[in-house]
Amino acid sequence: MNPLTIEVENLSKRFRLGEGRRGYGSLREAISSAVRKGLGRLRKPASGRTAPTEIWALKDASFSVRRGEAVGVIGRNGAGKSTLLKILSRITPPTTGSAGMRGRVGSLLEVGTGFHPELTGRENVFLNGAIIGMSRREVASKYDAIVDFAEIRDFIDTPVKRYSSGMYVRLAFAVAAHLEPDILLLDEVLAVGDLAFQRKCMEHAKRLLARGVTLLLVSHNMFSIKSMCKRAIYLAGGRVVADGPVEQVTRQYEQDSQLQMSAWAERTVGTDPEKCPIRFTEVEILDESGHERTIFDVGSRLRLRLHYHASQPIVEPNFTVGITRTSDEVSCCCYTTATDGFETGVVEGDGVIEMTTPPLKLVSEAYLIHMLVWDSTFERLYCSQTGKSFHVRDALLNTEFGVFHEPAKWGWGAEAAGKSRADLAASNL
Repeated sequence: MNPLTIEVENLSKRFRLGEGRRGYGSLREAISSAVRKGLGRLRKPASGRTAPTEIWALKDASFSVRRGEAVGVIGRNGAGKSTLLKILSRITPPTTGSAGMRGRVGSLLEVGTGFHPELTGRENVFLNGAIIGMSRREVASKYDAIVDFAEIRDFIDTPVKRYSSGMYVRLAFAVAAHLEPDILLLDEVLAVGDLAFQRKCMEHAKRLLARGVTLLLVSHNMFSIKSMCKRAIYLAGGRVVADGPVEQVTRQYEQDSQLQMSAWAERTVGTDPEKCPIRFTEVEILDESGHERTIFDVGSRLRLRLHYHASQPIVEPNFTVGITRTSDEVSCCCYTTATDGFETGVVEGDGVIEMTTPPLKLVSEAYLIHMLVWDSTFERLYCSQTGKSFHVRDALLNTEFGVFHEPAKWGWGAEAAGKSRADLAASNL
C-alpha cells in the first residue's frame, strides 16, 4: 500500500486578470454572450485596450503528505493557500503540474459552498452530502448526528439564505466531518464560527486524525496550526518557501511577517513599509527592568521599545499599539499617544519611542502586537505593521474567562443596603 495520500508535483496555477468572467450561466446569458462576440468581430478593436494581465497564484509547488499526517499550510494573503486547496478539491484545474489524491476527500473551503440559498438546512444537508460524495442512504443514517453537531436544529427547516455566516459554517462543517473522509481539507472558514464551535471542530478533527485521516489545514492562526499539526508548509508568492517541523516553519513565517504591512491596511498604505512616510524598523518586547521577554505573568507590565524611521517631517504622529489574540484574531486592547496625552511634536529621521502597559489583565493566551501611526485625529493612516508575539500565563485564567480579568468589588446584598449580616439576622428573629 502506498503510504502517500497527497502527491503534488510542480503544481502551477495561472489567472488572467481583465478577462471576462467564465463559469456556468443561464441559456439566455450564453446566447447574449455569443451575439456580443459575433458583433465584436465586426467592429474595430477599441483603442487603448490593455491586454489581460497574468498572475501566477501557484508556481512549481511540490510536496507530498503521508497517510494520517496533519499538515498546516501557512502564508500571507495571496500566497496561494486557498488556490492550492481548490485544486486539490477539484474545484479548479491546475495550469501545469499534477496533484494526486488517494482516498475519499472531504473539504470545507468557502462559506456556503454547495448550499442552495432557497433550500432549507435539511434539504441542503442532503444536497451538500451528495455533492461531496455521500449516498442518500448514508446522509439519512447520519442526519441526526450532523444536525446535533451543527447545533442548529431549531432552524433546520429554515431556508439557509436567512442563516448567518456562522450558521452556514456550522452546517457545512458538520456535513463534511461526517463524510468519514480519508483526506480532510480545511480552509480559514472555521474562523467565522464562534470560539466554542471552533474548538469543537478542532476536537473532531483530532478524533479523525486518531483514526488515520489525513488533514490539510490552511490558517493564519498559528495557535491552531501548532496545536493540530506536526508539520507545516510555508507558501509565499505561490511557491513553497519552507516545508518541515511546525515549530521551525512557523518561526520562519513569523520572522518574515514581522514589520510587514498589516493585510487590512494594504489598500490604504500599500504593501511596502519603505514607501510610507514613517515606518517601524524594529520592535523590542521587554519587561519593566528592560530585559527581553516573550512570556509575561498576569499582573506584570510589558514594555515596548519601537524603533522608527520618518523619511519626511511628521507633525504630531499618533503612535498606536494594538494587541490581538492570535487564536481568533480578537482585538483585545489598544494604546495611543493621542488618547494617552503624550505629545510627540515633529519627528523626522530615525528615533525610538517606548511605552509601558498597565499591569496586564489579559487571560492566558498568545498575543500579537500591531504598530500603527495615525495623525492626531485618526483620519490619516501613515503606516500599519505587524510586530512580534508574546504569551500571557496564569494558572487559572484562560480564554474561558473572556479576554481579560479585572477584579470586581463584591459585597453582600444586606451590606450594600447599609445593613450588616448581624442586623439582618436579628431582624429575622
